[in-house]
Amino acid sequence: MIPKNVHSWELSEDAALKLQSDLSSKVQVDDQLEEVRYVAGVDVAYEKGSDKLVAAVVVLDASTLGVVETVIAEDVAAFPYVPGLFSFRELPSLIKAFEKLEHTPDLVVCDGQGLAHPRRFGLACHLGVVFDIPTIGCGKSRLLGEANVPGEKRGSFEPLIDNDEIIGNVLRTQDGINPIYVSVGHRVSLETACDWVLRLSSKYRLPETTRMADQAVNARLKGLDR
Repeated sequence: MIPKNVHSWELSEDAALKLQSDLSSKVQVDDQLEEVRYVAGVDVAYEKGSDKLVAAVVVLDASTLGVVETVIAEDVAAFPYVPGLFSFRELPSLIKAFEKLEHTPDLVVCDGQGLAHPRRFGLACHLGVVFDIPTIGCGKSRLLGEANVPGEKRGSFEPLIDNDEIIGNVLRTQDGINPIYVSVGHRVSLETACDWVLRLSSKYRLPETTRMADQAVNARLKGLDR
């Protein structure tokens, strides 16, 4: 996969903040999906005590949730650790991984935020706009916003609200298990995003896309430590 909307990654913090605000206008919040045959998960993990990182893209068959392809990119983070600007630290490495793919995903689920971000442009939005591909933000924890506690049953949800705007849903993926935070990334509605996250979370709290990508980066990190 080759990025369709390219910009420089050599930016100051102020320039990155401005670019986020500018690119947020390109995010599409309605469904623009064709048939979803392949769905991908992405994750980035860091080697302890250094800026070395491992970025993974794992492609699953959307019907069986079996792993079709796993690609890894080992890299060094060039952008500093700044809350709210993680995409500038992690996306360059993820792009290198995406460029190795032989199977093009129809949908990408990111282990991070989409619109549930101070400038409505989290990692899922940034990735979606760069590749112009449908993406979903699926965070383990809340970055911002307020919400009531959803019901205990799988599929229960409550809107996540910031400044009177719904920026995502707090979604219960398993009965009695802590919910996760789902938000639009790009070219997917919030309703469809939640439907897909539930479909991908048939057994566990986190979607299989996230679980498989997490396992891939951790396995590679263990190899680096040997």
